[in-house]
Amino acid sequence: MKFRVDRDAFAEAVAWTARALPARPAVPVLAGMRLEIPDPGSGRLRLSSFDYEVSARAAVDVDVDQPGAILVSGRLLAEIARNLPPHPVEVASDASRVLVTCGSARFTLLTLPLEDYPRLPDMPKVTGSIGGDAFGTAVRQVAPAASRDDTLPMLTGIHVAFSGDSLTLAATDRYRIAVRDLWWRPAQADLTASALVPARTLAETARALVPGSNVDIALSTIGSGGASRGEGMIGFETGGRRTTTRLIDSEFIKYESRFPTEFDARAEISTAPLTEAVKRVALVADRNTPLRLSFTQGEVVLEAGSGDDAQALEALETKYEGDDMRVAFSPSYLLDGIGGVESETAYLNFTAPTKPVVISGVPSEEGGRPDFRYLVMPLRVS
Repeated sequence: MKFRVDRDAFAEAVAWTARALPARPAVPVLAGMRLEIPDPGSGRLRLSSFDYEVSARAAVDVDVDQPGAILVSGRLLAEIARNLPPHPVEVASDASRVLVTCGSARFTLLTLPLEDYPRLPDMPKVTGSIGGDAFGTAVRQVAPAASRDDTLPMLTGIHVAFSGDSLTLAATDRYRIAVRDLWWRPAQADLTASALVPARTLAETARALVPGSNVDIALSTIGSGGASRGEGMIGFETGGRRTTTRLIDSEFIKYESRFPTEFDARAEISTAPLTEAVKRVALVADRNTPLRLSFTQGEVVLEAGSGDDAQALEALETKYEGDDMRVAFSPSYLLDGIGGVESETAYLNFTAPTKPVVISGVPSEEGGRPDFRYLVMPLRVS
């Protein structure tokens, strides 16, 4: 195989494909990235990686001298591609080695046995599409609430529910729940389905989306009741790049009943000043130290630390309705909730100091439900 390619296009395609490389491959061949040019007239290089759970594929235009296919160390190729000088790249291979030339830089890589590499899964049928910017924002809003504890696989996923032209993403780690509603364009107007997608894979896919692009979402194995279970798979494709992942075989919690329907108090605070104040006050709080918020008419006081420890205090103006309220949160949990609010004003809705608090932005319609909701349990303090 021999081809020439633009350095930036090559580096971006390699970086996208490298996302699916396993950190600890079960067999050495899974650490490889497959590069293939099927025929001289295609003018396209296909790159792919697969670990039996997640696959990533990308394509890039190249000048083809000789078609073929090779398998090389994916992480090494990604490091090389990221650090190449700003010149066209030439790649040439023989039976056991690959030569990468860019300007005066030359790298020789050993090939891996291509015949041992597994066949990538086919992309499921496209279920619908959505704007990449909106989708990436939605994933960013809910992903922090997903658990990192692999002993409870259900909590490590983001629940994606499809209902007509409505798409809902939700995640929880038992101490908080993040939910985002948004519009999308389904292939079938009456589509009703759901999928539990590994949060880590979905977050990495969203981060790598090209700004301004559209994302095709493809869902397979839709069973009774619209649930996608077991060997189900979901795929995302944008701009010639695609990724697929197996779904988590588990039922997601019925989270809507956890959100209070009525509140006894509400605070309306400017989002950016609140975020900055929480970050400042939290500087004196270690991992297990709560950040305390005291709400009174027209003001909220943020405090952290006590006794002989370092202490911090800051007051902010706020519009507050209800009896005085004093609550405490994990600083990181509070920041994740505020960070998901897109509007200039954040709402904090309360029922009692020890009951769940719901953080949201301003609804798009008067009296409507906000697109983003974040329920978090306060900490008990003496």
